[in-house]
Amino acid sequence: MTRIYISVGSNICPRENIPPALDDLFRHFGPLTLSRVFESEAVGFDGDNFLNFVVACDSKLPLAATAAALRQIELKHGRAPDAQKFSSRTVDLDLLLFGETQCQQPLVLPRPEIRFNAFVLWPLAELAPDLVMPGDDAPLSQRWRDFDKTQQKLWPVAFHWLPSGDMQ
Repeated sequence: MTRIYISVGSNICPRENIPPALDDLFRHFGPLTLSRVFESEAVGFDGDNFLNFVVACDSKLPLAATAAALRQIELKHGRAPDAQKFSSRTVDLDLLLFGETQCQQPLVLPRPEIRFNAFVLWPLAELAPDLVMPGDDAPLSQRWRDFDKTQQKLWPVAFHWLPSGDMQ
């Protein structure tokens, strides 16, 4: 089993689109640990505010299969297969960390956005404050403490998810 961290985001009906995607994550990976949920302004384009948070879980799949499972969940929940990088999303699932893996293929890990997007770093640091990313020298709590918080606006919001009845 490999501990993984997934950034979850949505700015298209997020309160309706995120829960079924979480149900699918639960089906694929088992128990999920969620950070608090944050609302943030869109970064890189003009769009509605996002809900963002990070999920921790364990994967018994290899890296490529884990990434493919996340992609299939996105597509199942309305993500356009050819969606532009900076655009609105029904569900966005980005694999941030896959155990101690550092790589460039099939995706870049640790995910570079951890260092420059508050909506990724804050919830990740909240979920795993003592974790030191592969190739780094400081725990996530220190990375968040040192982060320039004046550039991106985000704030915690209430959000509750329980796995649907058929999974409990």
